[in-house]
Amino acid sequence: MTTPLSSVLLVLVAGFIGSIGMAFLKSGAGRLSMDVRALLSNWPLVAGIALFVLSSAFFVLGIRQGELTVLYPMVSLGYVWALLWARLFFNERLTKTKVAGLSMVMAGIVLLFIGK
Repeated sequence: MTTPLSSVLLVLVAGFIGSIGMAFLKSGAGRLSMDVRALLSNWPLVAGIALFVLSSAFFVLGIRQGELTVLYPMVSLGYVWALLWARLFFNERLTKTKVAGLSMVMAGIVLLFIGK
């Protein structure tokens, strides 16, 4: 089975949207309350959940015709985006260790893609 480019693109879009969802969830977590009305009015939390659902829809569409062993690791590229969002929106530090870890994730993705 070969993995069509359309499947790769759908999974990459899923990872990107999921990473934005992570940022919204983090933002909403700061306003977290166990009151149901407060949960529903916590728009960053609701947006994060909605983005994860949308991301899942793209992912499902992507894996329909491709190889899961090639496509699923590509979701890890969302970590690269998450690092960028963490730096931009939450002022988190970009350390050498984080860059090294992301480099290993990316290298693993490249190896899996080459080895398909």
